[in-house]
Amino acid sequence: MLMTKERRPAIRTMRGWAISVLQEAGAIRECEEHGWMQDRTDPHARERALDIARQDPPPGVSSDEAAAELRDFLDSIGVTCPECPPED
Repeated sequence: MLMTKERRPAIRTMRGWAISVLQEAGAIRECEEHGWMQDRTDPHARERALDIARQDPPPGVSSDEAAAELRDFLDSIGVTCPECPPED
């Protein structure tokens, strides 16, 4: 008898989806030492991410909601890692 197992989605939350899209577009990066997400402040990468969100939102989510999630996440992070010492 063939048994199948229902697969879980690779990304389980909207926040996780937003991080994935933003990383794919190059709009954010991760601090290599501490793991904090950092905004690259690249307007072209942001626009690429928003295009992805509008064209391919997660199932059950409108393109406007997907784009809003990206903007909300970007608004929640900074350009520097909060744990790294400031550069002089």
